[in-house]
Amino acid sequence: MSVVRSDTREVVRVATLEAGGSFPLGDALPPGAAQFAGSAGAQAFFLDPRWLAIFRDALRHVPYLLVAETAGTVTGLLPLALIDSWLFGRFLVSLPYLNQGGVVARDTASGRALLDAAVRLADRLDVRSLQLRHLRPSEHPSLTASLTHKVLMQLPLPGSTQQLWAQLRSKVRNQVRKSQSHGFSVDWGGAPLLEDFYAVFSQNMRDLGTPVFGRALFRSVLDQFPREAELCVVRDGRRPIAAALLVHAPGVTDVPSASSLRAYNPTSSNMLMYWHLLCRAVERGQGTFDFGRSSVDSNTFRFKKQWGAVAVPTVWQSYVRRGSADELRLEGGRYRRLVNIWKRLPVGLTRLLGPAIVRGIP
Repeated sequence: MSVVRSDTREVVRVATLEAGGSFPLGDALPPGAAQFAGSAGAQAFFLDPRWLAIFRDALRHVPYLLVAETAGTVTGLLPLALIDSWLFGRFLVSLPYLNQGGVVARDTASGRALLDAAVRLADRLDVRSLQLRHLRPSEHPSLTASLTHKVLMQLPLPGSTQQLWAQLRSKVRNQVRKSQSHGFSVDWGGAPLLEDFYAVFSQNMRDLGTPVFGRALFRSVLDQFPREAELCVVRDGRRPIAAALLVHAPGVTDVPSASSLRAYNPTSSNMLMYWHLLCRAVERGQGTFDFGRSSVDSNTFRFKKQWGAVAVPTVWQSYVRRGSADELRLEGGRYRRLVNIWKRLPVGLTRLLGPAIVRGIP
């Protein structure tokens, strides 16, 4: 939970707004909520209602917004999405697909009131669990389970690409130079690059044994965030070989989805792409590049660390009503056999089956 200042003894009231009902979801928050979100610092971007619109339109989730008020002033927000899957059940999450979410409050009383309301909503919706993707833990008797095995990998950015190059280790610079020697091209854009991005992304997800999100998710992100979101595609001639979705939040650039073709691993094409992603963030004046979450000491952790990224702890807290907080982790032994089967399926089939499966995984 992110708390802006110390506690208050005033009465806190929480309104539960459901998109399509009391919350006419669009590109603006309800009155008072927008002003609060604007003062929330780095958390403000995850309070943007356009994320809830994306989850509704592209993933068919039901969005909710919990609004805390103290003496008529908005003092906290908690965006949520109801995931309803015939395969896995029902979950209430803040926020799916993203690495962060959860409670943002002016004071601990407002934060506690939002958590109380979220637990009541979880009971009313009869979900398996409520999951809040916090960077710092929140105290609440119902939040009895936490996942802390993954960290965010973030790199503080210098003021110029020349400084960025100079601070890289010589091994990283050599790998970037190696890839540059192959004459690969790099394209930036929006929806016109979506098919090339998805060709790389979906094949890599198949190779990892992970169901892939549908094109609709990425198209919706590009549509909802035309100034903040863009695609990067690395090509060998006309063939896309590496691709990423980049989202520029205020002060922080995130890369929520990125992939490269395994056949091109010897060319270090992924290193070339990430060099361009980092340069893009620097050129936009960003202060931080967020590589996303990784398990400590995993291959992806080491890949991100070599760029100079530092680990930021995460605490995904859950109110578990049935099952366990980590039962749907695909990297767990329970799903190892299914992961191996998925790796052998034709890519076209995984593109057909994957979106309906992955939308139900919190």
